[in-house]
Amino acid sequence: MMSSPDMDAGRLDAAAKELQRLLAGRPLVTAEPFTTSLRTGYTGPAAIEPLRPTLSIGCYPAWTPAMPGASLAAENRTQVRSRAERHGWLARVRHDAERRLVTLDQPPVITAWDTTAHLRQLAGAHSTIAAIDGALGNAIEAKHVFDELLRAAGVPAAVRIPCVHVERLPALAELRSAVGTTTVVVQAGVTSGGRGTVIVSGEEDLPRAAQLLGPYRVAAFVDGWSSNITVLSIPAGDGVRVYVDRPSHRSVGVTELGTGPARCAGDDWSRPWPADAVALIIECAERIADWAWRRYRIAGLFNLDAILTPDQRVYLNEINWRDQGTTEVSAVNQQLRGLPPFIVAHLAVMLGGQVTWLGDPEEFNQDTIAQSGRAGGPYSVKARLTHQAPSRIGPGHPSGVYRLDLSNRLHRVRPGAHPADADTDSDEILLANLPGPDVLCHPGAEIATIEGLTSGGRRPFIGPHSAAAFTLRVHTALHRLFRPCPPAEGER
Repeated sequence: MMSSPDMDAGRLDAAAKELQRLLAGRPLVTAEPFTTSLRTGYTGPAAIEPLRPTLSIGCYPAWTPAMPGASLAAENRTQVRSRAERHGWLARVRHDAERRLVTLDQPPVITAWDTTAHLRQLAGAHSTIAAIDGALGNAIEAKHVFDELLRAAGVPAAVRIPCVHVERLPALAELRSAVGTTTVVVQAGVTSGGRGTVIVSGEEDLPRAAQLLGPYRVAAFVDGWSSNITVLSIPAGDGVRVYVDRPSHRSVGVTELGTGPARCAGDDWSRPWPADAVALIIECAERIADWAWRRYRIAGLFNLDAILTPDQRVYLNEINWRDQGTTEVSAVNQQLRGLPPFIVAHLAVMLGGQVTWLGDPEEFNQDTIAQSGRAGGPYSVKARLTHQAPSRIGPGHPSGVYRLDLSNRLHRVRPGAHPADADTDSDEILLANLPGPDVLCHPGAEIATIEGLTSGGRRPFIGPHSAAAFTLRVHTALHRLFRPCPPAEGER
């Protein structure tokens, strides 16, 4: 069994007080797909109560004990869970959200993954948005200029994947010749999580790649574990202090979990990384953060995606300059080191405040190298509905801590909202973001997030594209809770 986070009480108190001072009595509002956003900061064994939002606006409903002060979820209105609903939720709740915001005692601070035109309309003239500017983030994240970004930041050539930038896709033979591999990776746009990426192994894959809107980045295919790394940069004098979290092992394209090619199935921070590879990632993250500050005066949270090859070489393949869904569970890594999560510092940076409690970045990053070499940590697995027909979950199955029994059935054992609430070494898992029994879930929709802590004996994935047996048992048991709906009902 892995122990729960043991927090430094002094730093916890300092972080809470700094956040309260920056909010200055203003309500904290979140506008993200999950109305339980920030939950790993305000629940669990190291809760920071000022992080609990006064109001959460999003797609998926909250649950006890992750409830914010109040929530507004699009799914409660539509009673449908699907891929389309996940990406169109803000339009469905905008008018209700505007009415809720004007009833608050003061103009709020609104936090989100990034700032969009829709979010600005929602916030109005008096609210404060604590998020990365979306247009600037898009400029940094654009896949077709990623290699240019790495060069401008002075990132070592050894971590850059051979690639070319093209406005239109030529013949496959020409692409193979340009990047030096038989399989090539075509990317376009500013999406994340595998969206906007097509792996081209043969001529039959090119039409699907051509459906992406160019310009394109065409890169050599690199085999190995995908990874996500959370990075925090904090302005300090003429530069930035850079803190790098331990890298995950990310599994992609896990068919049994309903995950398509190049799409993320989840992240595991319990599997060790080689020290030299982590040190190289830290160097790259520092260079990128310094470049972004010099070029754009931008700081805060960002995420790097990397690939760790079987011979322990590292390649960078994507950047997302914003808070994102992965940050929710990666925050547990900071808590396991006795620290408040990065998101508290990110909010301070967005609000123009100081961060006094995080300590020296060089010491932190040296500890990251040491921590990354040890087994144990949190994990997160995305569970998508693999039933062929729209389905509903049976009553009596709210989000919380469940145990998988020997007959492969799930039993809810207690409430929970934090990965540390579930000891996966003892067959426990946290099922987060489950739908209610009245919600119609369409094939391919995310029906839950499977989370927990493991000492390394119950890792969720056994390979870059393969789930562990325990994960597959949980996924099968989860689907037993859902009943397909009659065709006429499912078609509505």
